[in-house]
Amino acid sequence: MRFPDPATSTVAFTDVAGEIWSRATTVQPAPSPRVVLLLAVLALALVVHPLSWHWVRHLVTVVHEAGHAFVAVLVGRRLSGIRVHSDTSGLTVSRGKPRGPGMVAMLCAGYLAPAALGLLAALMLANGRAFGLLWLLVALLVVMFVQIRNWYGALVLLVIGSALVGVSWYLSDTLQSALAYLIAWVLLLAAPKPVVELMREHRGRRTGSDADQLARLTPFPAGFWMVVFLLANVAGLALAVATLF
Repeated sequence: MRFPDPATSTVAFTDVAGEIWSRATTVQPAPSPRVVLLLAVLALALVVHPLSWHWVRHLVTVVHEAGHAFVAVLVGRRLSGIRVHSDTSGLTVSRGKPRGPGMVAMLCAGYLAPAALGLLAALMLANGRAFGLLWLLVALLVVMFVQIRNWYGALVLLVIGSALVGVSWYLSDTLQSALAYLIAWVLLLAAPKPVVELMREHRGRRTGSDADQLARLTPFPAGFWMVVFLLANVAGLALAVATLF
C-alpha cells in the first residue's frame, strides 16, 4: 500500500486554501434589485409555509445556539457543549457565574443571533462578498461542530456545511450570489418568528425559556425581554433591507 506523500498533501491543501481566500476576497457583482426582491419573496415563502419552516427552523436553531456559544466564550464562560434536536429545539451549556452581565448577555444572544448574522450577511453582500459569506458560514459551522454533543446535531451541521461547500465550489458566481442573498433573507425574515412563537407559548406561564431565565436574573419580566427581542429583530430586518437595496 502506498501512502500519500505528506509534502504533496501539504501543497494541495495550500493550493485549495489559497483558492478559497482568493475567491473570498474577490468582489462579485450583485444581482439586480428585481432578483434581490424575488429572492426575498422566496425566503418569505420558505419561512411562512409550515412544511418548509420546519427545515428552515433547523438553520435558525443552529444560529440561535451559535449565538449563545459565541457570547458565552466572549464573556469568559466555559463552553460545555451544544445540542440541536429533531424537534428544532436546541441547548447550549456553559459554566461560569450564574448571575451578572455576562450571563444576561449570553441569554440575550440566542434570539438576537439570526438577525445579527443576517445583518452581517447584508453588509457583506452589499460589498460584493457573496463567496466570502458562504465560506464564513462554513467556518462558523466547523467551529460549532467541535462543540456539538449529539448525533442529530452533528448531522444537521454536516448537511448544511456540505451544501454550502458544494454550492460555493461547483456552482457559478451568479448562483453562489443568489444563494448567499437567499440565506441572508431567510435569516432576517425568520428571526422574528421564534420570538412570536415564544410569546404564544408563554401566555403568562413560565416555560424555562431564555426570557424566563432573564426575568429571574433582572428586574424585568419575561414579556419585556420578548418585546426587546422582537423589536431588535425587526430593526435588524429594516437595516438590512436598506442595505441590500
